[in-house]
Amino acid sequence: MDPRGSNSSMLHCKTWQYTRVWIPDPDEVWRSAELTKDYKDGDESLQLRLEDDTILDYPIDVQNNQVPFLRNPDILVGENDLTALSHLHEPAVLHNLKVRFLESNHIYTYCGIVLVAINPYEQLPIYGQDVIYAYSGQNMGDMDPHIFAVAEEAYKQMARDEKNQSIIVSGESGAGKTVSAKYAMRYFATVGGSASDTNIEEKVLASSPIMEAIGNAKTTRNDNSSRFGKYIEIGFDKKYHIIGANMRTYLLEKSRVVFQADDERNYHIFYQLCAAASLPEFKELALTCAEDFFYTAHGGNTTIEGVDDAEDFEKTRQALTLLGVRESHQISIFKIIASILHLGSVEIQAERDGDSCSISPQDEHLSNFCRLLGIEHSQMEHWLCHRKLVTTSETYVKTMSLQQVVNARNALAKHIYAQLFSWIVEHINKALQTSLKQHSFIGVLDIYGFETFEINSFEQFCINYANEKLQQQFNSHVFKLEQEEYMKEQIPWTLIDFYDNQPCIDLIEAKLGILDLLDEECKVPKGTDQNWAQKLYERHSNSQHFQKPRMSNTAFIVIHFADKVEYLSDGFLEKNRDTVYEEQINILKASKFPLVADLFRDDKDSVPATNTAKSRSSSKINVRSSRPLMKAPNKEHKKSVGYQFRTSLNLLMETLNATTPHYVRCIKPNDEKLPFHFDPKRAVQQLRACGVLETIRISAAGYPSRWTYHDFFNRYRVLMKKRELANTTDKKNICKSVLESLIKDPDKFQFGRTKIFFRAGQVAYLEKLRADKFREATIMIQKTVRGWLQRVKYRRLRAATLTLQRFCRGYLARRLTEHLRRTRAAIVFQKQYRMLKARRAYCRVRRAAVIIQSYTRAMCVRRSYRQVLTEHKATIIQKYARGWMARRHFQRQRDAAIVIQCAFRRLKARQALKALKIEARSAEHLKRLNVGMENKVVQLQRKIDDQNKEFKTLSEQLSAVTSTHAMEVEKLKKELARYQQNQEADPSLQLQEEVQSLRTELQKAHSERRVLEDTHNRENGELRKRVADLEHENALLKDEKEHLNNQILRQSKAESSQSSVEENLLIKKELEEERSRYQNLVKEYSQLEQRYENLRDEQTPGHRKNPSNQSSLESDSNYPSISTSEIGDTEDALQQVELQKRVRELEQERKKLQVQLEKEQQDSKKVQVEQQNNGLDVDQDADIAYNSLKRQELESENKKLKNDLNELRKAVADQAMQDNSTHSSPDSYSLLLNQLKLANEELEVRKEEVLILRTQIMNADQRRLSGKNMEPNINARTSWPNSEKHVDQEDAIEAYHGVCQTNRLLEAQLQAQNLKHEEEVEHLKAQVEAMKEEMDKQQQTFCQTLLLSPEAQVEFGVQQEISRLTNENLDFKELVEKLEKNEKKLKKQLKIYMKKVQDLEAAQALAQSDRRHHELTRQVTVQRKEKDFQGMLEYHKEDEALLIRNLVTDLKPQMLSGTVPCLPAYILYMCIRHADYTNDDLKVHSLLSSTINGIKKVLKKHNEDFEMTSFWLSNTCRLLHCLKQYSGDEGFMTQNTAKQNEHCLKNFDLTEYRQVLSDLSIQIYQQLIKIAEGLLQPMIVSAMLENESIQGLSGVRPTGYRKRSSSMVDGENSYCLEAIIRQMNFFHTVLCDQGLDPEIILQVFKQLFYMINAVTLNNLLLRKDACSWSTGMQLRYNISQLEEWLRGKNLQQSGAVQTMEPLIQAAQLLQLKKKTQEDAEAICSLCTSLSTQQIVKILNLYTPLNEFEERVTVSFIRTIQAQLQERSDPQQLLLDSKHMFPVLFPFNPSALTMDSIHIPACLNLEFLNEV
Repeated sequence: MDPRGSNSSMLHCKTWQYTRVWIPDPDEVWRSAELTKDYKDGDESLQLRLEDDTILDYPIDVQNNQVPFLRNPDILVGENDLTALSHLHEPAVLHNLKVRFLESNHIYTYCGIVLVAINPYEQLPIYGQDVIYAYSGQNMGDMDPHIFAVAEEAYKQMARDEKNQSIIVSGESGAGKTVSAKYAMRYFATVGGSASDTNIEEKVLASSPIMEAIGNAKTTRNDNSSRFGKYIEIGFDKKYHIIGANMRTYLLEKSRVVFQADDERNYHIFYQLCAAASLPEFKELALTCAEDFFYTAHGGNTTIEGVDDAEDFEKTRQALTLLGVRESHQISIFKIIASILHLGSVEIQAERDGDSCSISPQDEHLSNFCRLLGIEHSQMEHWLCHRKLVTTSETYVKTMSLQQVVNARNALAKHIYAQLFSWIVEHINKALQTSLKQHSFIGVLDIYGFETFEINSFEQFCINYANEKLQQQFNSHVFKLEQEEYMKEQIPWTLIDFYDNQPCIDLIEAKLGILDLLDEECKVPKGTDQNWAQKLYERHSNSQHFQKPRMSNTAFIVIHFADKVEYLSDGFLEKNRDTVYEEQINILKASKFPLVADLFRDDKDSVPATNTAKSRSSSKINVRSSRPLMKAPNKEHKKSVGYQFRTSLNLLMETLNATTPHYVRCIKPNDEKLPFHFDPKRAVQQLRACGVLETIRISAAGYPSRWTYHDFFNRYRVLMKKRELANTTDKKNICKSVLESLIKDPDKFQFGRTKIFFRAGQVAYLEKLRADKFREATIMIQKTVRGWLQRVKYRRLRAATLTLQRFCRGYLARRLTEHLRRTRAAIVFQKQYRMLKARRAYCRVRRAAVIIQSYTRAMCVRRSYRQVLTEHKATIIQKYARGWMARRHFQRQRDAAIVIQCAFRRLKARQALKALKIEARSAEHLKRLNVGMENKVVQLQRKIDDQNKEFKTLSEQLSAVTSTHAMEVEKLKKELARYQQNQEADPSLQLQEEVQSLRTELQKAHSERRVLEDTHNRENGELRKRVADLEHENALLKDEKEHLNNQILRQSKAESSQSSVEENLLIKKELEEERSRYQNLVKEYSQLEQRYENLRDEQTPGHRKNPSNQSSLESDSNYPSISTSEIGDTEDALQQVELQKRVRELEQERKKLQVQLEKEQQDSKKVQVEQQNNGLDVDQDADIAYNSLKRQELESENKKLKNDLNELRKAVADQAMQDNSTHSSPDSYSLLLNQLKLANEELEVRKEEVLILRTQIMNADQRRLSGKNMEPNINARTSWPNSEKHVDQEDAIEAYHGVCQTNRLLEAQLQAQNLKHEEEVEHLKAQVEAMKEEMDKQQQTFCQTLLLSPEAQVEFGVQQEISRLTNENLDFKELVEKLEKNEKKLKKQLKIYMKKVQDLEAAQALAQSDRRHHELTRQVTVQRKEKDFQGMLEYHKEDEALLIRNLVTDLKPQMLSGTVPCLPAYILYMCIRHADYTNDDLKVHSLLSSTINGIKKVLKKHNEDFEMTSFWLSNTCRLLHCLKQYSGDEGFMTQNTAKQNEHCLKNFDLTEYRQVLSDLSIQIYQQLIKIAEGLLQPMIVSAMLENESIQGLSGVRPTGYRKRSSSMVDGENSYCLEAIIRQMNFFHTVLCDQGLDPEIILQVFKQLFYMINAVTLNNLLLRKDACSWSTGMQLRYNISQLEEWLRGKNLQQSGAVQTMEPLIQAAQLLQLKKKTQEDAEAICSLCTSLSTQQIVKILNLYTPLNEFEERVTVSFIRTIQAQLQERSDPQQLLLDSKHMFPVLFPFNPSALTMDSIHIPACLNLEFLNEV
């Protein structure tokens, strides 16, 4: 296209100085310049200043349109849509793309209906799931340009218009076509999804790696270039879910299999297979590295930087598996690919004559080729070097030259690969097919762009021919859309002339065109490329699109729409024929491998793409061509490659013409593959080739700039006068009058029905007028402000001068005063100094005399003092010496007494230790014998030990007394005898001897006493000193401890708050994550449940009956109160119960750990108490108190058992009477008798325990009193304990009887334990014998294994272990089965007996209720209640369905207005309570299950009703609170009143149902949030970003074609912030009126505010037009309004404001300055909640609204990025708008009592009876 083809604006307007223009440049294509003086008519040149300040005299020729293009205003630079530019021409388009690509890093730009995509050669984070969800449902012009926006437009038009769509992706090799097509398919797979579990969307995506492996290769321009074209049809059903897909391929580059240019590669699959050749399953392929094969080493470089071929091969295999290709087929495919490599490496040897050649029979590659394909080696060796010539009469076998053999071998390799390629494509299509009916489809065309190289051959000719056809279709579609827009707006228009390339297409495909002549030449026996070229010269030399080169007779030139291309005719005929010798094909057909033979069948379709497409079109879509089909040629003509391509291309065009096309043009910015590097020459070349500039030219020929009346009025009302605005309020008329006065030429604009249309350049002119108006107003404002500033400055200077004068005069006066004061002070100083000097001399003399006197007197006093001191010290020495002697004597005596005491105490301690050991042994023995009777045995053993001790003590005392008495008698007898003898001897001598002996003993005693006293004194001193040292050390330690404690307290005060906050935050975060994971599981479960129900509905579309007794819960609990063995459970409940069981197990483990922790704490406390209190009396008192409490407890239990026994006797008697009157039941009667016997036995045991405890208490009292009365001397200790205490005779007799009974009981128990012990010993002996046998077996086995090899040992050991585990498993199974059978049997018997007892009680209660029903007539009203109402409601089993229908299914929230909130929950609990009162577990289970199923049914029916959902959320939570509040658990009863405690459940533990209700509450909460978000989401973007909350603040900028997107519905609603607030008020009112807990209300609004924040911020990040200063101001205002609403509703504690922190910071970022380093630091410190990517994205998108505001420079953005490098932000750009905070349901007990609740008559619950 001629760049000057568009009408230059300089021809139609006067150009002034400083106007900027574009001039051609050989390096940069276009260069910007500025006029240095005004242009006048008649001037032959322009004075220009370039950007480097170079002055240029640029010649112009107005008559021949040789004038420069005008440059757009800066405010229009960087637009999302090129058609929004006021001056539409090539330099403007190129500059806009360059600015967006390099400065803003935006790779996508709209150009009318075309999306221009520039390859960044870098991975960008703009294709995640969050971005897909952000573009889903959005209009195309509302968001930044993106491939997802085009895909969403196609998806939306398919759904709205019910018309098939196509996305045409084109561009050069390396421009990113394949990636763009892949992302489009990913979008459809994510948004559409599959309607069933076939995962068809995953299969569609899985086809990409397969096709890239077999159809992509590395070229000099692209490392992953698609060497074929493909068209993928993605099928959708009526609900627009993906149900299948189909792929058509075009013109595979088969020549690449046998030849690659330098630095290029073959197809990826060859290198992937070589990289995986070392795998065991590929050993038979006989492959090595890729450099060893001719077909893969031809290009030189076999690797791609950054690509792992082995890893890619694994992905390819996984994709094949996902698409259903069996492992055997995969191996066959890889064998065929490997055989091609071996075929290319076969060595062919030429013979001497040159006309023949041969292959060595030992050629390894040929052998591998034949082995892998399953063909005969000899035949293939022969027919590779020979060919068969068939004539009418004979058949000849002819040898071939070396070149002919090589060509034949290459042709065979190409044909094998092409057939394999077609087979894989066909298999992929089979895997993607579906049996469901296709409603519509979206096609994605990934086809090669226009190509021109130095040497262009047959492939480039076909590619450019296809691009000619696509360009023709593109031009006609663009023209049609332009004309439709003009007709829709009802403006006059003339036919726009656009380039029609039909003559070029006729040159190629018409009769006797290039392709026809090529086919005719192929049919000639000796046709050559030169002859065909000569025919072209003769036939088409006069055509305007055909030329002959001057210097060649074998080339020809075709003038395409994009450029001239010179084609070299060499090889055209060979490639068009695609000749393969039939003999070689017959050998392959005879292969023993089915897949190889199947590839070359005779009935295989020669044109697979054509027939496949035809079959699809005939079965699923009706495609009608806009032109008649070409007449099919003869059979020989069909074999032509050109004919096949032309046929498939025509079919493709028919399909595209029957769909609505969407265009994506991919641009390659540079040939070096550098990231974000822009080469203007290459870009312009591609823009001209892909039709973008043609779109611009068509748009510029009409009215490219379009404004709605509202936007035009808001933008340009500054140009209007006040009287024009006051005369009328019709904006349309105001715009008309203003435009007519501003633009005099009426052809420059047109008024449409809803828009104003402008010619090119008129918007720029209006922008200039607007800027001039603003400039004048700015000058006026500046003039006034500067005058005011100067006046303020003058006033300030005058005031400052007066102030300075006043201060100067004051300063002079103060200085004079200071001088006078200093003179007077000097005189005073002189007087005082002289006086001071004389006084100092006198004082010096006086002081010397006083010193001499003092020293003399002191000397005399010291002498007298020394004498007195000496005498005093002598006295002290004498005193201490005498004291030391006295203390030593005392210590010696005290030590002797201590030794005696220690010896005596040791004796008593040993006796006590012996008794304790005996007691311990007996107690441990009793513990081993009978663990259950441990406490009783210990108590009895203690009693026996005490009695034995007393008996032993008494016996010892008696023996000691008798022995002492005998010794005394003997001593007296001896003394008497001695005395009698002494009487006979001399008495005086005897007395002297006695006196002498007594004296010696006395002296000896005195000496020993002195020794003891000295020792005692010495040790006492040492101890006192040690005690003093310890006390001192203790004091120091206490001080140090207090100091450290204070220091720790001071430090902990500073750290505790921070650490505690951090720990709390971590704990809260972990708890939130755990709760979030659990609630996500609940959400997934509810989705699976919903999906299951939907599938069940689809399977049974008619009326489906839901069993009323079917439960949604399977109670697999350990509680015997609720039985579910006879009730059917659903599959979804099993998953829920498994989760509940797991939660319950974890809760039990937690309780066990908590109990263990408490026990350890109690044990530690007991140890501390024992250490602190070592006194015997305290322990005895504690034991006595404990025993007394135990006795009281046993007595109360005794009374209770007596009462139960009496009641049981009465019940037995009544039942016996009833059985005698009706029917006898001996089993039940015997059961009751057994229970009676057991109760009697238990009563006897309790009596014995009471007696034992009483005897223990008496013994404890006796020991305590005996301990208090115990005397220190030995004689007193040997007396009887408690001998002086009076014992009551009755108590003593009772205690004696108790001891006797206890002894008898213990004897019986000991006998039983002995028997049991003997049995256990025998059992243990048997086990020991069995273990010995097992050990012998193991030893034998071990000896055997030692003889085996190590591998055999391991295998044998594994077998032995398996057999052992199997036997143990079988044993355990048998044991479990026995236990289960026993348990079932016992449960069944228990149910039978309990049922009979319950029937008896129910019959009695029913009789009483019938009598009461006949006596009283109950009428339920709101005002009246029964006086004796106990808060229970009774109903019959058959009325349960009616109860659920009236109270759940058919209940409307409006029916309960004015009543107690959550009334249905209270009613349901009262019914549950009555079932609990009657001990009817089936009734409880059925009622709760029916209630839960009913609530689920209601929620499914009203899944979009906010009021109904919130109503049942509040009732479900209240029912959950009631089950907790009245469960009997003390943790939930702290706030209950005494009356409420009476309403607790008595028999059943409904913990599992509480968990089910909690999960149901989570599901309802999630549904509530989903409904609220669905109501709010359409309002958010319009209210928060688009609506003018502050009138006149925002300015509308020029918009392009995409704002007229066909997906936008006329008259779309525009919401304001008041609409959101009204909706929020509605939510809040409904939630409060229905009694929902305040904590849940806070969580609801926190979630909604997060959604508002996420949606608004995501749109802000994806909309360039929204990132401006005015938008920031609007956002700040809107957020402040929402915060004010939160404060008004008292919801500020919900944390909703914190969730909007990212949006608040984004609004502040839009308003901050963005120039200096300080501004960058302020932004980094402020935007802490925004990630680095979000900050940079907002700065890149920031757009000034007028020319007075500057753009954000690239250097400033780089500064921001450098300062934010240390942040560890997530890589996610957008916020997850689907994120849901985990909900917490805190326990909130009700203050109401059940008996105070009234049942309104409107509920129709008359069948409920108050109990």
